[in-house]
Amino acid sequence: MTEPTAGQPGPEIKALLDCLNGRRKHVLGALDGLDEADLRRPVLPSGWTCLGLVRHLALDVERFWFGAVLAGDPAVIAALGDEPDAWQVDPGLPAAAVLDRYRHEISLADAIITATPAEAAPAWWPTEHFGDQNIHSHREILLHVIAETACHTGHLDAVRELIDGHRWLVMTD
Repeated sequence: MTEPTAGQPGPEIKALLDCLNGRRKHVLGALDGLDEADLRRPVLPSGWTCLGLVRHLALDVERFWFGAVLAGDPAVIAALGDEPDAWQVDPGLPAAAVLDRYRHEISLADAIITATPAEAAPAWWPTEHFGDQNIHSHREILLHVIAETACHTGHLDAVRELIDGHRWLVMTD
């Protein structure tokens, strides 16, 4: 197995990050071309919106799992309670700001991902909210985030099709 060089992830982390980047691209691509009203329109009975889902991915997934759990960044941990419901987007916040925040959190997460060995244990875990920790390495965090992001891309695909009939990628014979 090839060992990582200083500042570069090893092949396993690189492969997992490539996979995650594909899901991240899908999130943004599934929303491409929607206007502000459609990004804010609840389509399902639960009432979530496309922008709310992207905000959730930015704050509850990218920031939480990489900045708080993996890196244990005290500033990120302290800020977790500042926005209690990431699924809700302030009506005065432009859609572009939500999408830019997602891109920003991805950039911050990528710096942590590429600097952290696959075997590294999480630096922090909120036992008071989630009980005993069941994810024990950077590798497992990446796999969790890939699965969660992929799940949410499916949600976005379905909602996008309900909004305007657009489908992200359809393979035909």
